[in-house]
Amino acid sequence: MGSLDLPSPSAYPELDQNTLLNLFKSQQNHLNFFFQNLDLSQTLSFTQTLLNSRGTIFFSGVGKSGFVANKISKPLSPRHSRWLPFPLDALHGDIGILTARDILVLFSKSGNTEELLRLVPCAKAKGAYLVSVTSVEGNALASVCDMNVHLPLERELCPFDLAPVTSTAIQMVFGDTVAIALMGARNLTKDENPRTIGQDAMAVEAMKKMESPPSPVQFLPVINHQNMVIGIVTLHGLVSAGL
Repeated sequence: MGSLDLPSPSAYPELDQNTLLNLFKSQQNHLNFFFQNLDLSQTLSFTQTLLNSRGTIFFSGVGKSGFVANKISKPLSPRHSRWLPFPLDALHGDIGILTARDILVLFSKSGNTEELLRLVPCAKAKGAYLVSVTSVEGNALASVCDMNVHLPLERELCPFDLAPVTSTAIQMVFGDTVAIALMGARNLTKDENPRTIGQDAMAVEAMKKMESPPSPVQFLPVINHQNMVIGIVTLHGLVSAGL
């Protein structure tokens, strides 16, 4: 039996309660900065634009912003929103699903994400309305989109101001709140809720699998007393494994 050589308890780094509390307070302050400085008129214009859409609303981003884009699309009715996959995939064909009736919302903290900037000309060629949601003033993405929504960011919680911790949190808060506002404005019922629709679809699929007969076995291995495969029984007979 092997043994794991563990260091003594004193060798582990320690984190005191005050340090942890201060981190939570710092994050709270950063989030408060966002709430206090968010341009509500700009946000209302953005939300109304989505509400007025007669096409499909697509959400996209890169990295954590991509995960946020995917998450935000979930509360909306499947008839009105989708998440456009990772931009590099879009450039290889998925962009073809965009039309002049659609809206493409691009999430990016810096607004200078190369993949998204490469996506813009393709989306514009399809006639889609482009909206950038960014946190850095004067960014490249905002200058080439039809609308920009600025999400105020004081700084990241990361001590080096690098890891997208606070920026991801405010993207999520902003996007989810707008999504719920759209649900309310559209008077969606519980039966129209995507979560309910998804659960119903899964239940129907499960019932189909239960009702359908099992598929026939295509082959069976034949083994000897040493547990070695010596042949395979197929629908057409025995085939030697050549052992």
